[in-house]
Amino acid sequence: MPDRRVTIDPTGRLAGRGAYLCRQDDCTRIGIRRALTQALEVPIPDELATELAALTMNTEGGARGQE
Repeated sequence: MPDRRVTIDPTGRLAGRGAYLCRQDDCTRIGIRRALTQALEVPIPDELATELAALTMNTEGGARGQE
């Protein structure tokens, strides 16, 4: 049975279910709770949502910051 932990994996190489989040502020505000919760099938903890928001603030680029 999966342990249902949610972590940030900037390498995209950790085992398990994953999801990408656009690094633009609008995507973050909309996506953290709704899209990630649905994609990962587990609630996003408040402290992780705050950390994700801090990572995406004022950052341009696509899902991996490459576009």
